[in-house]
Amino acid sequence: MAVDLRNHVYENALQQLDSGVLLFDSSGTLCFTNQELLRLLEISEETLQGYSLKQLMRHPALKREFRSMVVQVTKAVLRHKLTRYELMDVSNRHWLITITNSVRMDGYCMLTIKDVSVYKDVEQTTYQQDKLVMLGQISAAIAHEIRNPLTAIRGFIQLLKPYLMAIGKEEYTRIILTEIDRANDIIYEFLNSSKPTKPEKSCMGIHSLLREVIMLIESEALMRGCQIRVLEESITDWQVAIDVKQMKQVMLNLMKNSMDAICESGKQVPGLIELAVKSTGEQLKIMIRDNGKGMSKLAQKKLFEPFYTTKPSGTGLGLSVSERIIKNHGGSIQVDSQVGVGTEFTLTLPVAQCAI
Repeated sequence: MAVDLRNHVYENALQQLDSGVLLFDSSGTLCFTNQELLRLLEISEETLQGYSLKQLMRHPALKREFRSMVVQVTKAVLRHKLTRYELMDVSNRHWLITITNSVRMDGYCMLTIKDVSVYKDVEQTTYQQDKLVMLGQISAAIAHEIRNPLTAIRGFIQLLKPYLMAIGKEEYTRIILTEIDRANDIIYEFLNSSKPTKPEKSCMGIHSLLREVIMLIESEALMRGCQIRVLEESITDWQVAIDVKQMKQVMLNLMKNSMDAICESGKQVPGLIELAVKSTGEQLKIMIRDNGKGMSKLAQKKLFEPFYTTKPSGTGLGLSVSERIIKNHGGSIQVDSQVGVGTEFTLTLPVAQCAI
């Protein structure tokens, strides 16, 4: 049956759609647009009537992004005979275009355009949740195998404690046992990564936290040719309420990533990792920056996704867990990077009142 827009039932039905509609007659001329399309294009119906698809590509009243969209869709239809096409515009909005050809509509051709950005966000959220479930399953499988040797190591270190005390190296025992306990805590974090865990907060000075983190990683940094520097403005020892073990885990992970980036950069200049802390009154910002290889915009966008990694031997778990830890503290983590220049991570934490 031929499409007849004189019948108001058809026209009213098309006007009620939440997709933009363009209807072309058998000669290829645009003969109908609905209100949703005019809203999306921010244009009047009279401006479009009588134009062919080819003329729409050069229509002076249309935004350039829409003209570009028309060109992309036309190429896809002609080259691949597609009836369904998805694209993303310069504003990162996702569009779904469907084409109903003239064979099924007695010479008419209908294009529908729909902004599906919300659905894409839901899809991405579901995908992230699925990966977190997988993360929990993998963590549960390996936890037992890792915990057994850690328990044995911890026992032997305690047996060696009297000997280390006798030679004045008791501090080594404390550090080793602390790090074994931290490794066990990391395993616990993996096992609980699919659900939020509440930080066990205590008050600690940020300068003290930086000093302890540097002590744990400084020897590795020296072996890899990297210098760690705390900027002068970070000397003020602001007190914050944090889960110390979790925060050490985050900072050590970020600094190890910085060392990897420096070693992979191939630069002739010495590797440098700078730590800085700034207070805005209500928030505390911890900056960790390096002069490593940097990363692309695409890598920055996907950086905190579970299992996403740019390292050949990486697991893609460290930054996703770190982000969750910071969010559980009521804060946020951002990255700013430039290829060939370096990367800066900023940890933002709310300021809390601590009894000193």
